Amino acid sequence: MQVLASALSIMAPLLLAAIGGLFTQLSGMTNIALEGMLMTGAFSTMVFAGATGSNLIGVILGIVVTSSLSLLLALLTAKMKANPFMAGLAANLLASGLCLVISGRIYGTEGVVTFQNLAPLKRAMGQTVFLPVALLAALISILVIRRTPFGIHLRACGTNPEAVTSLGMNVSFYRFCSLIICGALCSIAGSAIMLNLGSYVPNASAGKGWIALVIVFLGNIRPLGIVAAAFIFALADSFSNFAQGFWNIPADFILAIPYLFTFVAMIIYSIIRKKNKSFR
Repeated sequence: MQVLASALSIMAPLLLAAIGGLFTQLSGMTNIALEGMLMTGAFSTMVFAGATGSNLIGVILGIVVTSSLSLLLALLTAKMKANPFMAGLAANLLASGLCLVISGRIYGTEGVVTFQNLAPLKRAMGQTVFLPVALLAALISILVIRRTPFGIHLRACGTNPEAVTSLGMNVSFYRFCSLIICGALCSIAGSAIMLNLGSYVPNASAGKGWIALVIVFLGNIRPLGIVAAAFIFALADSFSNFAQGFWNIPADFILAIPYLFTFVAMIIYSIIRKKNKSFR
């Protein structure tokens, strides 16, 4: 039960970031800046939460800051036609560097920063409010993508942008919106990681943005598939944490289990996709 409870806690930020990546993927862009958005959301949330003493204000202002990074990325890719992969990598590097520099300027350290004025997150059955928020985001994404004109047009931008343009709609607008939505969800994911720790820990995202990107594809770019894939990855991560207590092998190898799982999963996904194309 402890492994399951821990998996559900780990699942929340993965699911939030993956749902954000889903929106950008549906618009026709593979967003590799999820990691940078997670780091930005995590850091800015703790800065504002620590300054105000309010977790909620920290989360809200963290969304504002991370959405601004998303807007910058949207301007580079959708408007200025920059290469989305290069722009995404630049966003990741920018977020990583800025967080360390700003932390050094404000707190005098680039290491762990503890905030004594923040109240611990309330828990129900071992879970914080972020798990229901993540599940709600998945449910809303289903309704938006499948049942609203915005969702239909968004999917059309990814499958046939020329047809969208011919109907007088602006593809860049939908890609802008998808990046803003992605930034907001990634910010909440970063908040879930940091507020759960109660301190700012550099690079606490620990590759979760990259794993979230893998989850988007393993979930077959569908909300329900993403929920299932996020849970499986979270379970692997939770198992690696608990395995340190009863496996007599170096901890570094055990902690690598989620990343090994990611690598194997991507190979399997590529093989299945290749076979499906051959069948068609």
